[in-house]
Amino acid sequence: MKHRQPGLQVLRKQQLTYAALLMLRSFLLVLMLLLARAVVAQPVPAVLDATLSGYDYPFAVRMLPLKLEGQPLRMAYMDVPPTARPNGHTVVLLHGKNFFGAYWVETIRALTAAGFRVVVPDQLGFGKSDKPDIHYSFHQLARNTRQLLDTLGVKKAVVVGHSMGGMLATRFALLYPETTEKLVLENPIGLEDYRVGVPFQFVDQAEATERKSTEASIRKYHATYYPHGYPAAHDQWLLPLAAQTKSPDFGQVARANALTFDMIYQQPVCYEFGQVRVPTLLIIGQDDRTVVGKGLINNPQVLAAMGQYPVLGKRVTAQIK
Repeated sequence: MKHRQPGLQVLRKQQLTYAALLMLRSFLLVLMLLLARAVVAQPVPAVLDATLSGYDYPFAVRMLPLKLEGQPLRMAYMDVPPTARPNGHTVVLLHGKNFFGAYWVETIRALTAAGFRVVVPDQLGFGKSDKPDIHYSFHQLARNTRQLLDTLGVKKAVVVGHSMGGMLATRFALLYPETTEKLVLENPIGLEDYRVGVPFQFVDQAEATERKSTEASIRKYHATYYPHGYPAAHDQWLLPLAAQTKSPDFGQVARANALTFDMIYQQPVCYEFGQVRVPTLLIIGQDDRTVVGKGLINNPQVLAAMGQYPVLGKRVTAQIK
């Protein structure tokens, strides 16, 4: 038996390796199908208003009524049921700064096909939600999201945040750990304090810059997301933003963009990762070099020291218990 045991171990390793290869092949096949489907995009109107009227989301959009600072407001969201046997879990997808809920379309399809219920809000100031001139805070956005879940009867959810949504997801998990089943941070920003290296600018200055936005300037900025080449499929998420710049009410969008930029700049979460008490998955693209306000930095040495996501990812991993 002593001589046969190593053979059994090798056999088990071979079986595990074969199983892993099958799983990897299945995953890659699904990924290829999702990417192929993602390329097919609906036509985008030449002009879109502040709440993207006339632009269809991939799933039904509903509105949550809110009242903030004396203003009646509407927060848009999608609540998508599972398409396979329900597994009893809900996932909340929180979008990034320069996006809106619809860009989660392939993630929604994958999750609902795995039995999850998926809730996707457009935060106030984004997408189909209202663009009020209010004080924006991650605390308030987290509270709005919690109110949405309470309205939908969701007591616990897996909270997934991308980019700015990662900052919001972190704040949500800190405020509502009892509601956060798990936390997933997918290429989040806010892993460092931008105030350390990015010069301060007033909201009115940021708004003035936003009002000058064109399709060309938005395209130039979005291209920085892709260090190995801009994919044509990304246009489906860029063109709606470009169409808003041609609307008479683009001023509302520009103001909201400036106010939410200030929110990111003024309200870091990087000092609180050690207080996160929920199971957390951190996903970091190793070529990511995003720095919020990068264009304001004049010192090359300061710029080179920021946005080092491989280092930041390891640091955050060490902080989260």
